[in-house]
Amino acid sequence: MMAAWGETARTAIEALSARRLRSALTILGILIGIAAVMLTVGLGQSATTEVANQINSLGSNLLTLSPGGSMTQMGNFRMRQTSNSLTMEDAKMLADKAVAPHISAVAPVATGNANLQSSTTTWTSSTVGTSVDWLTVRNHKVETGRFFSQEEYDAGTSVAVIGPDTADELFDQASPVGESIQVNGQTFTVIGVLATADSSLSSEDDIVVVPLTTAEARLGASPVGLSMIYLSAQDSDSLSLAYQEVNQAMLTSHGVTEDNSDFSLSTMSSLVDAMASILGTLTLVLGAIAAISLLVGGIGVMNIMLVSVSERVREIGLRKALGATPAIIRRQFLVEAGVLGLTGGALGMALGYAGAAAISVAVDMAIGISLGAAFIALAVSLTIGLVAGVYPASRAAQLAPIDALRSE
Repeated sequence: MMAAWGETARTAIEALSARRLRSALTILGILIGIAAVMLTVGLGQSATTEVANQINSLGSNLLTLSPGGSMTQMGNFRMRQTSNSLTMEDAKMLADKAVAPHISAVAPVATGNANLQSSTTTWTSSTVGTSVDWLTVRNHKVETGRFFSQEEYDAGTSVAVIGPDTADELFDQASPVGESIQVNGQTFTVIGVLATADSSLSSEDDIVVVPLTTAEARLGASPVGLSMIYLSAQDSDSLSLAYQEVNQAMLTSHGVTEDNSDFSLSTMSSLVDAMASILGTLTLVLGAIAAISLLVGGIGVMNIMLVSVSERVREIGLRKALGATPAIIRRQFLVEAGVLGLTGGALGMALGYAGAAAISVAVDMAIGISLGAAFIALAVSLTIGLVAGVYPASRAAQLAPIDALRSE
């Protein structure tokens, strides 16, 4: 039995080799289809993972509380002009363990823009007035120097921590720690430089962070109408409970309901889920488009096998006259179609892996293709070849020997 299959495979390879160009073009259709599907799915999965990592780098346990109402400008800071905008009282309430026991840290924030000046350079940057917990809640690190202390926050000390891009602009390659800068004409001492942010979704590398108390006293910020309040849950498992506690506390404190609330509360996990859903749908659509090329490849296999049957009518008639059964003839053409599909699939796998490696270098993002997905693609290509060869093989098996031998 094995010898019969081996002979069939050898004969199939010889038949396809005799028509090299036609076979190569047919294989090319399947090759491109398999590689396209592999790369599309790999890109989609890698993009989803990358986005999730980028979002989580902002703080996987982060909750963001934003005010509602219209935006207005007070001094150099953007504020919400509403009767129930976010205030320091809200931040203090949410920091109370009796109110939100699953919240570990709270960082009120007032944001704005400021004109900066060092001894040699001027620059415009984003400004953030906040508390000492901002560093932890926002998942930032200090590269050189330090962050301001609780004592400096309470005293409203004129100290600043700047982003790495801000440091480069104001001080070039020199160390800024200990140097003085002007922030909207007010003198601040630089006590630290933040490390480069891990996330490209919300870069905070060009930034000046000062105590909120100092921003209130010297930069025109106000504790009434905060830009937002960042909160950190104790851990990822308690994120849902923390969300419910904060939401309920704010609804009660502001005297509003879900339908007319004057604030919005979001979590990083909800953003990850939303982005994963969008990217998953996009991957599915692009994968379906790429799969069309596989269908075209299957049609190509069927086409070449039908042509092969018509060209080899006398050969089929002779083999049947010598005792070959319809099953043997059918198997012969099915094996030829399977070889085309399998070869195209194997080459498509190789092209998919090579393409993933090239794209990874080009876009600086790891494109992963699982071995399981690759073998599934190989199985699909073999199946396409076999299915596409069923009709031509059946036609060949049904030829009457006498009619085949009379064919010119």
